[in-house]
Parts: sequence; C-alpha cells; structure tokens
Amino acid sequence: MSLKNVKVLTISQSISPFMDIPEEMAKVSRNLPQGILDRGNEIRVFMPKFGCINERRHQLHEVIRLSGMNLIINDTDHALLIKVASVPSARMQVYFIDNEEYFKRKASTYTPDGDFYPDNDERALFFGRGVLETVRKLGWVPDIIHCHGWMTAFVPLYIRHYFADDPHFENAKLVFSVYDQKSEPLDKDMVKKLAMEGFDKNILKNLAKPTTDDLYKFGMGLSDAVVKASPKLSKGLESAVKSVDKPTLAYPGDDLLDAHADFYHSVLEAALV
Repeated sequence: MSLKNVKVLTISQSISPFMDIPEEMAKVSRNLPQGILDRGNEIRVFMPKFGCINERRHQLHEVIRLSGMNLIINDTDHALLIKVASVPSARMQVYFIDNEEYFKRKASTYTPDGDFYPDNDERALFFGRGVLETVRKLGWVPDIIHCHGWMTAFVPLYIRHYFADDPHFENAKLVFSVYDQKSEPLDKDMVKKLAMEGFDKNILKNLAKPTTDDLYKFGMGLSDAVVKASPKLSKGLESAVKSVDKPTLAYPGDDLLDAHADFYHSVLEAALV
C-alpha cells in the first residue's frame, strides 16, 4: 500500500548536510523525510543546533514567532530558540532547537578532546521537550513521530506522561530507530532531574545508573514500533530489539524508503484495528 496524506514528524540527533556524525543516522534522517514528502505526505524535521553547525554556510535563521519560550530543566530556566534552514536541492526544511547554554559550544555530544559531555542528559531533555513545544506552537498534528538516536529517547516519555492528553499527540504513533552508537555513561542524577519534571520514579527504575544504551532501551519501551537502523548493534541492544513485543523493522539497507513507508503504513493500520 502506498503511504499518502500522512503527517510524519522526524526528530533526529544528526541530519546531513548540517551534521554527518553518526554518518548512517545523518544520511537516513536526510533522505527518509525527503522521500516521504515526495510521495505526497507532510513532514516536519527537527535536530539540535549544535555549535559545530555553520549557521552562515547553511543559512540558518531564527524563527521569531516560535522562539521565546522558557523550559525548566534541572530546576533552571533555559530560553528556547528555534532556527530553520532549507536542505539544498530539496523542498525540505529543517528546524533547529537552540539554547545558549546547551548548544553554543563548538562540538556535538563530545568535547574536542573526545570526552562525553556530562550534561548530555539535560541537553537531550531540552531537545525533546523543545521539539514537542514547538510542534504544539505550529499547531501541527503528526500521525507518526519518528525518533532517531539516543538523544531523542525522552520524546516518548514526554508524549506518554507529560503530553498524554494533548490533542497534538494523543493519536500519534511513535517509531524509534536504534543505531550503533558507542554506549556512554550519563549523569547519575538523571532520575532526580526527571522526578523534578513530575515523572513517576517507577517508570524510571531502569535508569538508576544510566548509559546511552539504557536510554535506547527506555525509548524503545515507550514507543509503538522499533527500527533496527544499523546492520549490527551491541549485544545488549541487539537482544533488546529482538525482545520487544511490538512491530519491528529489520535493518532495511538500500530499501530505505519502501521499507519505511510500508512499515509506517502497517503501524498506522494496526492502530485502527
């Protein structure tokens, strides 16, 4: 069945040509939404505005009507800035979530020396919440929300427990793509920060000593469907993907667009049964 007139929200940690690491994610997050758009669907695409992204070269500009909200993360106010840029040679726009404190530094999730930033959990929280607040401000109601990368793992949490009754998201199906990314430790106080946001500690019990792999498992658990987005994953993630009791798309390889379009269609159809 062809996928038509469906609204797909893509949220990714990395999108080419703005960022190319991890390479597989950057390519998929660039080509998949474009293909879905070309088949007669609507898309919105979001990524973090990491400081290593060249704003002048990629012609980013601020969207004043969407900026200006403040989000409280770890008991501190953070200003949300929204920027936008077009993908060259495509009809696709990408929205960027920006903030002076979290995304000004001239790197992505690692320092120039290769160390994992200790506040990456907060940056992921700000990013996920920022995307959903912006989509609400746009007044856009997605049918599918497709998350790419561990940094998007809080999106399912916010949708299930923070925006559970919000008409923008109540009927959206969550698809979560798992990539082969190096597992890194996250702040041991992450559960405390999430509890401050009002999330029940019972749903956070597997995040006591959190890693990025744990975030992947957490995001999968709260999603409606899972995509194995790399040919090989770590042992832990491989078995986690195999054991989820929900629709799963095997690594699609070169069949990216058809495989995902069919998968989206089946996930939406299953919701109607």
